[in-house]
Amino acid sequence: MSILVTGSTGTIGSQVLSALAGQSADIRALTRSPDTARMPTGVRPVRGDLADIESMRAALQGVSTLFLLAPNVPDELTQAMLAVNLAREAGVKGIVYLSVFKGETYTDVPHFAGKYTVERMIEAQDLPATILRPAYFIQNDIRQKAPVLGAGIYASPIGNKGLSMVDIRDIGESAAKELIRRDQAPVPLGIEAYNLVGPDALTGTDIAAIWTEVLGRTISYGGDDLISMEQRMKAMLPGWHALDLRLMFARYQSDGAIATDADLEHLTRLLGHPPRSYRAFAADAAVQWANS
Repeated sequence: MSILVTGSTGTIGSQVLSALAGQSADIRALTRSPDTARMPTGVRPVRGDLADIESMRAALQGVSTLFLLAPNVPDELTQAMLAVNLAREAGVKGIVYLSVFKGETYTDVPHFAGKYTVERMIEAQDLPATILRPAYFIQNDIRQKAPVLGAGIYASPIGNKGLSMVDIRDIGESAAKELIRRDQAPVPLGIEAYNLVGPDALTGTDIAAIWTEVLGRTISYGGDDLISMEQRMKAMLPGWHALDLRLMFARYQSDGAIATDADLEHLTRLLGHPPRSYRAFAADAAVQWANS
């Protein structure tokens, strides 16, 4: 039995590989540069790219279970749908697909709508898959170090409706557990779906208060200005990507993205422990920032 992990060198893929460490399975990691890729012990790098069909056909040979993470690129939907079709043609018996929390309602946010379309494809064709829907990543706020420490401002414009942010380690653990469960099953399993969320519904003001507590000095919420955020993002990202993110934050501000008690209970059963909190992340980050 063999598990192929796409997005293996990125933020989430590396967490999945870490969580798979020590499992008695053939773990393969898709990468454009297998000769230079640094992988955990026991993980075999395999050349491939979701945008390169023939490389994917080759990479899927002998694979029984696939972790599918499509990159946030203009043709993300096409890449993901073709990968699902190629996996089916290759006889893959289980897929774990990384979607997004609230994809079904944030219909004007391109990468949310694209991921939800892939969900609909999986469900319409009754494919043997687990759909993981992560909320906004807690660890995205590592990028808040400069404004928090330098200006005393939490600058991510998440609004005041509330977000149930998820720790990326919980994403990695969830994916690994479902990959192993599907890989070890004697027959293909039915569709499962999990909302990957955190235990608290936090507003921008709430998060500023957490940073105030863990740092021991006043941190304020920087407000909801999305036009300025888009302009800042365009200095680092293509214009389409900056606008996509602005649209996402606009929906966070207008609607929030709050987990239900049922979401948290379901995820806790999968993880075997409660999901990690933002406060724990902030406390750890404060120590690391102080030591650096």
